[in-house]
Amino acid sequence: MNRLSADNVTLAYDQRIIAEQLSVEIPDHSFTVIVGPNACGKSTLLRALSRMLKPSEGRVLLDGQVIQSLPAKQVARTLGLLPQSSVAPDGITVGDLVSRGRYPHQGLLRQWSAEDERVVREAMEQTGVAELAGRYVDELSGGQRQRVWIAMALAQQTPLLLLDEPTTYLDIQHQIDVLDLCAELHEEQGRTLVAVLHDLNHAARYATHLIALRDGKVIAQGPPGDIVTAELVEEVFHLRCQVIEDPETGTPLVVPAARSARTRAARRSAVTEAS
Repeated sequence: MNRLSADNVTLAYDQRIIAEQLSVEIPDHSFTVIVGPNACGKSTLLRALSRMLKPSEGRVLLDGQVIQSLPAKQVARTLGLLPQSSVAPDGITVGDLVSRGRYPHQGLLRQWSAEDERVVREAMEQTGVAELAGRYVDELSGGQRQRVWIAMALAQQTPLLLLDEPTTYLDIQHQIDVLDLCAELHEEQGRTLVAVLHDLNHAARYATHLIALRDGKVIAQGPPGDIVTAELVEEVFHLRCQVIEDPETGTPLVVPAARSARTRAARRSAVTEAS
């Protein structure tokens, strides 16, 4: 049994249903990426997997137990989350915010230690924010803040790490830096990562396991090389394209059809429907 899964869950906000009877297994020690169009349920699924959203039906299992039944601190020592939108407390420095990632490891018999200090320092170095340790978080650019939040998630040192759009606000260099770091955590440290990404080519390049959603349903899942086809991209994103081999990595590379080709296809489709 994999450590993290969703079993036949229905996910909703108030009375608005996002997904019904949705089941996914997150393979242990994988870098799983969830992709799909806007409002298809990607972030909602991630919230459910992290215990931030309780399914109205079905269950999310962590280590074989319903995640809502587990103590919050036990979950926090097992599963880390970088949410889509994070708000730092007023007047907090970068170093203090990253240090909060160590709180799940504190207790009556274990207070702040040299090991905590080392983990926080390494997390900031890995994300390139060590020189910002004394700065206030609210003084930083969007990209800098995003890297600080990633550092806090890394400092939590959980075997499972969930990231909701971790490359938001980052320029292309820092997007690749963050995804390279995720790949390193997966490959060298054996962590299980689950990320929501908008860029399908980034997903295909870095993921070992891909989950494609549309309208709250799993359309396909598996290794990117097995499932990313032009037919899948059109079904999930309604985008005509070619899928070729990435010359750098050999992974699938999605090349959207030119605007003129898409326009001609749309006109043909409209004529067919009219007839």
